[in-house]
Amino acid sequence: MGVPKRRVSHARQGERRAHLAITLPKLEECPHCHELKRSHHACPNCGYYGGRPAIDLKPAGDEPAS
Repeated sequence: MGVPKRRVSHARQGERRAHLAITLPKLEECPHCHELKRSHHACPNCGYYGGRPAIDLKPAGDEPAS
């Protein structure tokens, strides 16, 4: 099995990891409510996906008091 003969320098290690940066998710406009949403996901604002309701959204503040 191959074993590295020398230690990898910080510069070479950084070159290898240059493409591992985290990027923000791409957003698109919801055709129903015109809010920004992730592509291929149901809209978190109105719950529509593909022109029809996909998820039922609960109004804010409907949690029972414990």
